[in-house]
Amino acid sequence: MNNISYPHLALGIGLLVAVGLLQAGALGPAGSHALPLLTMLIVNEFGFFVTAIGAGVGINRLAGQGFGLRLLIVTIANTLLAAGFLYLGVGLWPG
Repeated sequence: MNNISYPHLALGIGLLVAVGLLQAGALGPAGSHALPLLTMLIVNEFGFFVTAIGAGVGINRLAGQGFGLRLLIVTIANTLLAAGFLYLGVGLWPG
């Protein structure tokens, strides 16, 4: 249990948020969303910030403590998930 840190938790929360947004129809046509647009944008923004901070903390720990394969994988996954949330948020934005 000692190896669980914020980047690990951020990855788990980010994956749950991503699955929730995809189930709500975030990638579907504009009128077929299960949630209101503003709600999906707020949830998307939350997911972005959680995973972006997780990536930042992971990078900081990698720089301070040295190389750890598990932390490196989690940091890369957080970075990719944050980029995915950014892309999805821009796609959701009307206009």
